[in-house]
Amino acid sequence: MHYRSLGRTGIQVSAYALGAMNFGTMANADHDDAIRIIHRALEAGINCIDTADVYSHGESEEILAKALRGRRDDVVLATKFSNPMGQAPNQRGGSRRYIMKAVEDSLRRLDTDYIDLYQYHRPDVETDMDETLSALTDLVRAGKVRAIGTSRQPATDIVEAQWLAERRGFERIRCEQPPYSILNRIIERDVLPVAQKYGMGTIVFSPLAQGMLTGRLRKGQRSELTRSGPYFEHFRDERRLDAVEQLIALAEQAGLSLTHLAMAFAVAHPGVTSAIIGPRTMEQLDDLLAGAGTVLSDEILDRIDEIVPPGTDLGELQMAWIPPAVTTPALRRRPATERPAA
Repeated sequence: MHYRSLGRTGIQVSAYALGAMNFGTMANADHDDAIRIIHRALEAGINCIDTADVYSHGESEEILAKALRGRRDDVVLATKFSNPMGQAPNQRGGSRRYIMKAVEDSLRRLDTDYIDLYQYHRPDVETDMDETLSALTDLVRAGKVRAIGTSRQPATDIVEAQWLAERRGFERIRCEQPPYSILNRIIERDVLPVAQKYGMGTIVFSPLAQGMLTGRLRKGQRSELTRSGPYFEHFRDERRLDAVEQLIALAEQAGLSLTHLAMAFAVAHPGVTSAIIGPRTMEQLDDLLAGAGTVLSDEILDRIDEIVPPGTDLGELQMAWIPPAVTTPALRRRPATERPAA
């Protein structure tokens, strides 16, 4: 396993990070099995583990606490806040009021007195960034958090956070966690270059495009991935399915599995520090670990660029954050009374 510096923090993290979203009732409710998977990842050299308070409503953090007893100092432990943890309006977001409660709850569930990387899970457009940064800065200075990060932040918000840190003496955002895969490359346009400019690390999630790049989803074939509901709509996107077929053929020509090709692509970008793997079973973990040393040639990367051009997305990943300026018609349409007549 290779290790890379998390931006300019000096913290060394493995090129693959273990994602814990699948540990708990969301996916694998067997705590003992989840702990075995975590221990196997640690034995393979993975030292970065990423979770969030919202994963199985805290159960993922509790499983990690059990798994890391006696090993805590060997692990770079990351968790996240801001997604809803209840029905009440103040049980979410980026306010100081909520952050101070959320961090104490995570520390308790994780059974630790510090978090290595505390991440703003998704933008909260109703809270000023300086409110959030001020609270996170206090957590760093209190020793409860070592470094702070964001997830799914637009490049403009990353720049704003860096500007506020410089002007107001706040702790700098040290890491961004965006979605990134062969099928979703839009962050190559701005998020990755901006992160590199400010010396930030990036821990990318969904490098297998929510399972589309495992080879289990083929055009014209039924799959357990093609469940109903808008969250899985991108599995039925013909553009994505066509690209997957071309990528499967490319992987076969290169003597690789599609999974190994996809993971090697994700960590090949110089702006990517680590890519999150989210195995639900030991078999899935072992397959991913078997490809950890895969390095793609320029010829293969050029062919991938032909299938999915750099800086573009094929379809929309449902896990991506779409800003209200796009999703809310009232924010992109003048009132009818203010529109000039044709």
